[in-house]
Amino acid sequence: MAPKQRKPTPGSSSASGSSPAKAIPHIDPNSSFTPESFEKELKSLAQKAQSETTLHYLTEQSIIYLKSAALLSLIALYSTVSQLNLSPTYGSIPSSKWHSKLIMAGCFAGWSTNLTLNRVLPFKPEKLLPLLAVYVPVVQFFLGKVSSTLTAQWGPLITEGLTLLPLVTISAACVATYLEGADLPGFLPSWIRDALPGLGGYGFYKLSEKILGGLAEEHIGQSVLNTRVGMELALAGSYAALAPSKLLVFALPALLHTALLNTHLPTGNALAKLNKGLESVGYVVLDRKESLTGYVSVVDSPKEGYRVMRCDHSLLGGEWVKFLNQGQFKGNQVAEPIYGVFAMLEAVRLVKTTEKIKDHEAKALVIGLGIGTTPAALVAHGIDTTVVEIDPVVHEFALEYFQLPKNHTAVIEDAVTYTSRLAADEKGQRFDYIVHDVFTGGAEPIPLFTLEFLQNLNALLKPNGVIAINYAGDFALPPPRIVTNTIRSVFPACRAFREHPRDMEDFTKNQRDFTNMVMFCTKDPSGEVKFRHPNNRDLLNSPSRQAFLYPQHEVKEEDFVKAEGEAEGVLRANDTERLVKWHESSAMGHWGIMRTVLPDAVWEEW
Repeated sequence: MAPKQRKPTPGSSSASGSSPAKAIPHIDPNSSFTPESFEKELKSLAQKAQSETTLHYLTEQSIIYLKSAALLSLIALYSTVSQLNLSPTYGSIPSSKWHSKLIMAGCFAGWSTNLTLNRVLPFKPEKLLPLLAVYVPVVQFFLGKVSSTLTAQWGPLITEGLTLLPLVTISAACVATYLEGADLPGFLPSWIRDALPGLGGYGFYKLSEKILGGLAEEHIGQSVLNTRVGMELALAGSYAALAPSKLLVFALPALLHTALLNTHLPTGNALAKLNKGLESVGYVVLDRKESLTGYVSVVDSPKEGYRVMRCDHSLLGGEWVKFLNQGQFKGNQVAEPIYGVFAMLEAVRLVKTTEKIKDHEAKALVIGLGIGTTPAALVAHGIDTTVVEIDPVVHEFALEYFQLPKNHTAVIEDAVTYTSRLAADEKGQRFDYIVHDVFTGGAEPIPLFTLEFLQNLNALLKPNGVIAINYAGDFALPPPRIVTNTIRSVFPACRAFREHPRDMEDFTKNQRDFTNMVMFCTKDPSGEVKFRHPNNRDLLNSPSRQAFLYPQHEVKEEDFVKAEGEAEGVLRANDTERLVKWHESSAMGHWGIMRTVLPDAVWEEW
């Protein structure tokens, strides 16, 4: 019997060998795999791919801006730290002369040569930044030792040209490279798209410099990392974290030098090494701290027998320590000052007034402490004395290392803020004597000589009171005349006296006449400033006061330099540029004088 014929199944071949039938997929109607679900899955995958692409794009753009912001922030902070490190050697004003020009030059050089640097260097340019940063303290240290040769005119330029300029240039080049990948909005005109990275980067840098630099100055000295060298090391570490590489092995010599040999590092070992080096010139640093107004230190001369307080590249005062409790000085209430001008300020008590001011009833306000020579004398006379000093370290050192008595009222605050607040209070304290004695950095703090500030002092002075204003400046320049005009516009009766007569030989040769001038003024419009002769009690058993207390070298009209359009009018708070532009010349002259007062080594080693 022939076998029964079976019905071919889909997809099988016929027995006769004919072509197989086309396969028709069998879809289970109960299955989830349907054309609709398949299409939905495809759309989901597409959305996921698009989402991942957008996330990648945003991440990439964020990295570009974050890296650019990090480099700009670091160099902005370094800009301030660089200036802080130059100020003890050159003073703040000479240090700033070339600073902004170097920053601009570095930005331009880096921005315009970024492509060349990327082609020439066998590694990414940012790998150089940690090495450059870690060697900055080393270069500053060695160049500081030859600052007397470099001078205040060229020393800051050379130092920052070898330290800050390379950092700025490489940083700008790296930022330019990063921002080439920035995707700016397409609706912006092409010229804006081309200019925006550069302008935006510079704007961010200036903002960071203001914020971060301000914070660095405000908190300086509060820890080792907040000191000048400490911040440089912290910045070098930040660069290393941002751009790590095998090149960092070459940073080891610089780190060892800074840790073991750099006397600027604020450690006990560094101070001991500093004093070892100063033995040859006969000086010793008793203490030092970095603070609001600069690098503050107390320096002794055991051989000569005097002690001074230094702030950056100027001296705040000094006294003879070899006379303490010796011979005729035994039991003295005050120390012997080494500068006569500080004794002259005490002549504020010698000015004749309509009604006699009794010491035990008098109140005095002293603006600017220094080592405390004037307030110490006022306290010795039984006068209730308030001292306004912006720098807490200056007050601390005056108490610890000099003869400032503790029985005074200390106000650690900016004098402009304090006097403005007190003057606005009609029931606030008023004073019989005001002594205005401020100077640092090679020039006067301009806000403390403006018409507005002096008007506040006028409001704080009692009708029968006397004010003494010390101004240190170069009488070969217009500022002393401008300041004098401003003081006379507020106080109707004034007389001015120099610390010493003009040195005609130096004036003729160098066109320089740097001196201290003290102006004594009263509020009496019909009065004339006259002095009584000092008695023994006024002199406080002090030879310095015997020689300098009574004002002698009166300033005449012909002593002032007359410059057309420069020496007229008064100094207002919104017009301080009138004095700022002369600061450079005055500070340069002051730098030269300071280098003759103390040996170069004292200034260079700090």
